[in-house]
Amino acid sequence: MNFKLENKDDVVIFKVLDETIKGKTAAELKAKILIVAQPDVRALIIDLTDVSMMDSSGLGALLLAHRQYKGSEVPVILVGVQDFLQNLLSITRIEELFTYFPTVEEALSELEESN
Repeated sequence: MNFKLENKDDVVIFKVLDETIKGKTAAELKAKILIVAQPDVRALIIDLTDVSMMDSSGLGALLLAHRQYKGSEVPVILVGVQDFLQNLLSITRIEELFTYFPTVEEALSELEESN
């Protein structure tokens, strides 16, 4: 799986560089999410701008991120979600678990305002 990981203060930005998240890629994403799920994180931003296809295992990776942070009320923010994925999240009725922004910059700006 190709990705870029960045930490801005206490916000983790995880940019997925693959076009598809399924099978092996989803398993790798789950492993990376478990590594970055630290108690001192204020928010996790998952940048999906380059992702045009995701299967149920990819959705499972997003759900894992939500579960890892739910107890500490850390938001999982999805950025750059394309129509296909937005529809998939809606059909599976899990879209309300996440916060959405078009860009990482907008998500960071909102986090700064709420801090």
